[in-house]
Amino acid sequence: MIAAHADWSTDPRKRWVSTARRGADGWRAEAPVPVGDPVALAAALIAEGAPVAIGLDLPLGVPRGYAADRAEAGFVPFLRGLADRPAFFQVAATLAEVSRDRPFYPARGVKGMTRAAHAAALGLPDAHALSRLCDRATAERPAGAPVFWTLGANQSGKAAIAAWRDWLAPGLAAGAPYAIWPFEGGIHALLGAGRAVLAEVYPAEALRHCGLVLRGSKRVQSDRRMVADALLDAMAARRVAPAAALRAMVRDGFGADSAGEDRFDSVIGLLGLVGVLDGARADFVPQDEAVRRWEGWVLGQAALPAL
Repeated sequence: MIAAHADWSTDPRKRWVSTARRGADGWRAEAPVPVGDPVALAAALIAEGAPVAIGLDLPLGVPRGYAADRAEAGFVPFLRGLADRPAFFQVAATLAEVSRDRPFYPARGVKGMTRAAHAAALGLPDAHALSRLCDRATAERPAGAPVFWTLGANQSGKAAIAAWRDWLAPGLAAGAPYAIWPFEGGIHALLGAGRAVLAEVYPAEALRHCGLVLRGSKRVQSDRRMVADALLDAMAARRVAPAAALRAMVRDGFGADSAGEDRFDSVIGLLGLVGVLDGARADFVPQDEAVRRWEGWVLGQAALPAL
């Protein structure tokens, strides 16, 4: 089996992927490398002939209120249909430009703008309705940003645009051999030679699942270096043997450049993915039709939000 996790960004220079291959004695993990062309990356992994699981640090799903009146059966056919709708991905500069066919907002910071106003422009009752169930705060972590919101340090809307528009929508429309968890089934049932299973994996969630605590900031090399021993122990606990280059990178704190945090996140996400593939974490998805058809879920997350 092959597991890979890609830390995503609108800037291709900050997209890094960590990959591991499972053998009889566990996993062998390589040092992170740039994603490059995601189509070529996925094709190369599939061509190895083993089942492939790829974790992505970006939203795979839309909120239930937005999906309520859509004609498609669920998120995967919806995403496939975006291949010939380029206007969908144009970020609205004003609320007057926001619609169900152009939901991403705002293009820039504007005085007085609110998520409540964004929700109203989309025909949703309140700001709460912008978020999927998995985006909401739990007892274990704070809330994530809504899918269609594109402003702020923790926004994920721009990453969704980059991946959906430039890779996933056209790939699905062209018949690429991708299966998207959890919309098409459990991750173990979906795994098989000849295709890649894609799942939403968040490094911040995976960090907790691995029992790791990062003191300070992931953006600081010395803070990443401080967690090196614990990270190597977590790899050993998950039967992940790091290649020499990866071990050296962990000890070094993943480098001094601005992509150090992205390399770090790609490795943490990989450990989270491996944990589910090997059964250390359950392949949990709430018994909620909207989640399973439209909203999606974060792989390995078991905590439900306090509604």
